[in-house]
Amino acid sequence: MPVDLNGYWKMISNDNFEEYLKALDVNVAIRKIATLLKPDKDISHDGDHVVIKTLSTFKNYNMDVHVGKEFEEDLSGVDDRKCMTTISWEGDKLVCVQKGEKEGRGWTHWVEGDMLNLVRESIHVI
Repeated sequence: MPVDLNGYWKMISNDNFEEYLKALDVNVAIRKIATLLKPDKDISHDGDHVVIKTLSTFKNYNMDVHVGKEFEEDLSGVDDRKCMTTISWEGDKLVCVQKGEKEGRGWTHWVEGDMLNLVRESIHVI
């Protein structure tokens, strides 16, 4: 049984986010706005059904997925990219792998104590 990520989570810090966006070739205006935001996460999951709402004063983004099923993720309006995405449980971590024009994209969520952690996967720039 996966860990319980259900809840409303407030962002405390957003380290190295601009470098991540730069590696994805996100334009400078969007990068500057995104690094100023402190989006909250509203997560609910029941079995293999996961809903993650990323909420901010600038833009909201909803992800409604089934664990283990690849889907086309449309991020137009966020950073104007599309990718094939798969969400899976790896132990107590919810892991997202995004395949598209840049390799090595994705993120991992896990809980430590009363904090939700989010790490964006490394981007290898040649």
